[in-house]
Amino acid sequence: MEFKAQSIADFLEGTVEGDPNTIVSEVSKIEEGKPGTLAFLSNPKYNKYIYETEASIIIVNQDFELESEVKVTLIRVPDAYKAFASLLELVQQAKGSKTGIENPSYIDDTATVGTDAYIGAFAYIGKNVRIGNHVKIYPQVYIGDNSTIGDDSILFSGAKIYAETKIGKACIIHSGVVLGADGFGFAPLEDGTYKKIPQVGNVILEDLVEIGANATIDCATMGSTIIRKGTKIDNLVQIAHNVEIGENTVMAALTGIAGSTKIGKNCRFGGQVGVAGHLSIGDNVNLGALSGVSNNIKSNKTVLGAPAMDIALAAKVFAVFRNLPQLRQQVINLEKQVAQIKTKFGEQ
Repeated sequence: MEFKAQSIADFLEGTVEGDPNTIVSEVSKIEEGKPGTLAFLSNPKYNKYIYETEASIIIVNQDFELESEVKVTLIRVPDAYKAFASLLELVQQAKGSKTGIENPSYIDDTATVGTDAYIGAFAYIGKNVRIGNHVKIYPQVYIGDNSTIGDDSILFSGAKIYAETKIGKACIIHSGVVLGADGFGFAPLEDGTYKKIPQVGNVILEDLVEIGANATIDCATMGSTIIRKGTKIDNLVQIAHNVEIGENTVMAALTGIAGSTKIGKNCRFGGQVGVAGHLSIGDNVNLGALSGVSNNIKSNKTVLGAPAMDIALAAKVFAVFRNLPQLRQQVINLEKQVAQIKTKFGEQ
């Protein structure tokens, strides 16, 4: 599909600077722009590309100042990043939306499927499953008995949803995700073996949650493992049994949360964060990549390191750590000087 600069500006409630009749049919990154494509600029690190890109239209922030003339047509908006995201949604919708039920697939007679849903080939939908309106279930998805999928949710190929799982509205579950597998619960016995503790709870995802590819969220031992509204979880994240994650929290890849930990809302976790079990993490907490958390964290804190510590202390620790080779050599030199002094004054 083709769009004129003026039409795009009207949609974004922005203003055109240049030719309002410039036409684009594709999107591109600004550094890889080609004629007929639209790109955006929001990060100052990429400012230089606006003067050399071949893209036809660039979306920029309202306050962006040009250092020299450009040949592209600009669309100025309050927030270029958000505006471009809105356009990508429009492009995705323009590609069309699948509906209907493909064969072969299995839907139990007791299951209910809402209007305009899509169920791909080789999907399995168990007993008493309730699927909302406009849900998309791609091929080879498994949905266990008594599960619920809310309106407008998407489950990509290969997702496995264990029995009793509750998924809210407009959730996105990527390929390879497993929701509701047993939590890691084993009781040590006197002979050195382990007895499995039955995991009889479930997983609840509230509305607008997104789970990245190959992430796993274990069911609760009893009760529910809960992911609150608006939370976004990256690929290869492990959430253990009885964990609760607050609204609008985001977690980058390879994060692991041990059992029964409670995490507040609006938290941000960098990659490869590890959190021990039975902890409490407050609201608005930022955890730097590779942080290892073994104690509770109060709200509105930024921590990093292993063990995790307040960012101000961590900066001092890392500064010393970087200088360890030099400090070691200084200690060796001092030891030599002390030995020389002892020898000089006849001390043994």
